[in-house]
Amino acid sequence: MGPFASWIPRVYCQQNGSAGVDKEREKRWAELFDQFDLNKDGHIDINELRAGLAARGLSRGSVDKIVAAGDTNQDGVLDFEEFMIYLRDHEKQLKLMFRNLDKNNDGHIDAAEIQHSLQTIGVTISLRDANRILKSMDKDGTMTIDWTEWRDYFLFNSVSNMEDVARCWKKTVVHSYSFFAANVLSGFQYMLKEGGVLSLWRGNGMNVLKIAPETAIKFTAYEQIKSVMHGHNQTRPLRIHERFLAGSLAGALAQTAIYPLEVLKTRLTLRKTGQFTGIADCAKQMLLKEGVYAFYKGYVPNLLAIVPYAGIDLAVYETLKFTWLNRNSGVVDPGVMVLVGCGAVSSTCGQLASYPLALIRTRMQAQTLLKGSPKVSMLALLRNIVKQEGVTGLYRGISPNLLKVIPAVTVSYVVYEYTRILLGVDIEGGI
Repeated sequence: MGPFASWIPRVYCQQNGSAGVDKEREKRWAELFDQFDLNKDGHIDINELRAGLAARGLSRGSVDKIVAAGDTNQDGVLDFEEFMIYLRDHEKQLKLMFRNLDKNNDGHIDAAEIQHSLQTIGVTISLRDANRILKSMDKDGTMTIDWTEWRDYFLFNSVSNMEDVARCWKKTVVHSYSFFAANVLSGFQYMLKEGGVLSLWRGNGMNVLKIAPETAIKFTAYEQIKSVMHGHNQTRPLRIHERFLAGSLAGALAQTAIYPLEVLKTRLTLRKTGQFTGIADCAKQMLLKEGVYAFYKGYVPNLLAIVPYAGIDLAVYETLKFTWLNRNSGVVDPGVMVLVGCGAVSSTCGQLASYPLALIRTRMQAQTLLKGSPKVSMLALLRNIVKQEGVTGLYRGISPNLLKVIPAVTVSYVVYEYTRILLGVDIEGGI
């Protein structure tokens, strides 16, 4: 437990002026301090606290707030007394909020009370979403939250009112820019209500500006990389792993070149009505408020996603196309329907392999739209999604994504094939 346990009664009594000391609670605080104090010097610095709280998914900003609030002597570290005073004061705040939410005073918070508490601050959620929030905190399976579960969940979250609690729940449970989790139909209904018919095309101008250079770079790079792989024998058919490698490299090059446009597209798509006046205004606000880094937010998961997606998509597409051509010898043009079929299958395979990382990328890109919410890392987002929603949560939203991507990709492949023929590029990339 460390050398600080003997300080507990003295410090607590000085601060509380009461002889009734909760020994169990203070023992737990002492154990936490000993756990965070990695070098055992009697102080917790910000790096030690970050390391200790990393597993809880807390961002650097949240940890900084804890140190700022607890460091009363402004020496940049927390000693044991400061640590305990911070936890004691924070628990008092948490207790007041718990009692405020517990409307029937039964010592437990249920889903209806969560729903009602959010309604009081103007946030409307369904009872289903309230139950999802409850499940994230309910450790004993009773479908209610007792004081211990509430305290443990928020002990190291800087929450002092229901707005703070709502932001915390928004980050860890709902994972969207508003308290809204829905299927495709209700998604359409929400968008129409929030921004009218034009909201269905929100961000599409940026999408059009992005897709043209992205597609051009990808297919050009793909053909050039294949040509290098052919070497001196330009008629040699490439094997599937070679096509996968060529597709992966081409996709990575294309995404790296246009990634700032990808981030802009996401921000414009998720914006609320009137938030930006246009593409230039969105870019200007991002640059002024967040700096250049904002245009590359989510780049790592995006790159990790695009490598399997582009590789599988292009490799499966050409493998299916060549298989059909080999079975129909003498036919040069497979026809639109065969190309559409090959593109649909290849795009679906690529999406299934890469979607979880694409989902994390989008959520990282959209984080700034969550006012006041902490910014979490790729791994923290991944842990939160799996913990709160299970593995299926990694594929949330894949249905509308497939409905969008499959026709878009198949049209791209048809245009690519007929453009290739017009330009005189042969079937394996030779001229």
